[in-house]
Amino acid sequence: MRILSFLGRAARKWKLFSVKHLVTCPENQCPVGVDLDVFQQLTSCSRWPERAGCGQQCLSQIEAAPHDCQVRSILERWYEGKSCVSCRQPFGKIHWDWQKPAVLRADKSTVEWSIIPVERLLETLASSGPICFACHMATTLVREHPELVVERSSRSNS
Repeated sequence: MRILSFLGRAARKWKLFSVKHLVTCPENQCPVGVDLDVFQQLTSCSRWPERAGCGQQCLSQIEAAPHDCQVRSILERWYEGKSCVSCRQPFGKIHWDWQKPAVLRADKSTVEWSIIPVERLLETLASSGPICFACHMATTLVREHPELVVERSSRSNS
């Protein structure tokens, strides 16, 4: 029974700390993306390798509010209560394993949030609009394969 309890705690820790986190670097007060191992030690930081020898004081932010530092939680809060800027459908529960929503940037391109560097996430979200998976895929198809797209008038030819 004790082994199952230990495995359960280890699985919860792995789930919590095996995701990207966004914290403020204590040294320069800028956002940084970090990864942790199950022992809550930094395995990567967007300021590495240049600053790999830092004191890692940013870990205190994750210890104080682990859920609030997770990229997925930040994104869920950002999409909450919003509608797609293209089709106007409201965002409901987000399915992160499939149908990931994206963002419509100021230059009118759509990108999956996963390709945005974590340290630029808040900046990007502040200047972008939410776009649903379906509209993102349609926009991507038009952009990457215009030869496959047939435009039709929205008015019927009567």
